[in-house]
Amino acid sequence: MKKNVALAHLNGLTPAKFLRDYWQKKPLLIRNAFPNFEAPLTQAEIFELAGREEAESRLISQQAGSGQWEMHNGPISKKRLSAVKKSAWTVLIQDTQHFSREAQQLLQQFSFIPHARIDDLMVSYAVKGGGVGPHFDSYDVFLLQGAGERRWQISAQRDLSLVPNIALKILSNFKPDQEWVLTTGDMLYLPPGYAHHGVAETNCITWSIGFRAPSAAEITYDFLDFLRDELAPAGLYNDSDLAATEAPGGIDRDMQARLAQILAQVTQASRNPNVMKRFAGRFFTEPKSHIYFDAPEIELPTRTFLKQISARGVELDLKTKFLFVDNMFFINGDELEMSTHVSPKDRLMWRALANTRTLAARDVVQLSPTSHTLLQNLVANGYVQIL
Repeated sequence: MKKNVALAHLNGLTPAKFLRDYWQKKPLLIRNAFPNFEAPLTQAEIFELAGREEAESRLISQQAGSGQWEMHNGPISKKRLSAVKKSAWTVLIQDTQHFSREAQQLLQQFSFIPHARIDDLMVSYAVKGGGVGPHFDSYDVFLLQGAGERRWQISAQRDLSLVPNIALKILSNFKPDQEWVLTTGDMLYLPPGYAHHGVAETNCITWSIGFRAPSAAEITYDFLDFLRDELAPAGLYNDSDLAATEAPGGIDRDMQARLAQILAQVTQASRNPNVMKRFAGRFFTEPKSHIYFDAPEIELPTRTFLKQISARGVELDLKTKFLFVDNMFFINGDELEMSTHVSPKDRLMWRALANTRTLAARDVVQLSPTSHTLLQNLVANGYVQIL
């Protein structure tokens, strides 16, 4: 997606201007961002998905009169929904792009932002009065109204204290300073930490395009875990110049310095560009812990496989994360081993697959036998599908 072409779903701004003026800085209301919006899932499909084991869903309700909040993790059964029918309730489903090609295509509308930063497309269905309470997110989000009407109140408040002793993270002192009612096709962008509260004016469906914002702790822990395989320190703790001590119970500065000298290898590794490329590729493509891939029941013979991909093309599985760093490629937490026989032209094709998630038949035909073998292995693992 070109960065200097104005986009209707960015209020007529170019991606470059939106990122410069709004991204992680201030909210933006976009009326009619998606004219004639066609939802990736129907209402019936949303409820069907909420009842499936492999979908990550929640049911949030607020009891009429008492104002008490309840949350139930999915799968959400019809019986469970019947139990809350007298309250204001909302069903939320994460990662709808794993179950719907149309949902994945909606995310492609935001491909002016690196795929590594996109987390998921969440959908919420709420009855009139439903919502999840005033809260804030620690990541950027676009709130796209799919059907019905929802009133959004937002606030730049710095008081982000939460109501104690409840499962939901609800702000205890929410004070809105702006509000709008969004209808089908309208969209609201909010930067991280911006307080907001959405209440359904009618039964409604809202799509949330959320962006990954890993914590510094998560990045650090994952990097140290990565280094267990990447770094192989040699030698032993050595103190051949040890001096006699009169305080054997102490750990002196020399001993601390020897430890620091050994651990300096971690700092050195973080400054190594090749190490950081491999870490970044694996980190940003690592699937969430509950994600699994289904390999085909029958592996196609090579001749049949080549015939099919050459006629139909390929696409990434809906759950697959595939990214590149320079000439290195990473898929679902692993580096894709590319031999020196993979030509620069082939690598451009692999980049196209990472960028657009598909390769047309006319492009697949041009790949070398080495790349065809790589594709065959990825299909066998369930990471890539034949169109």
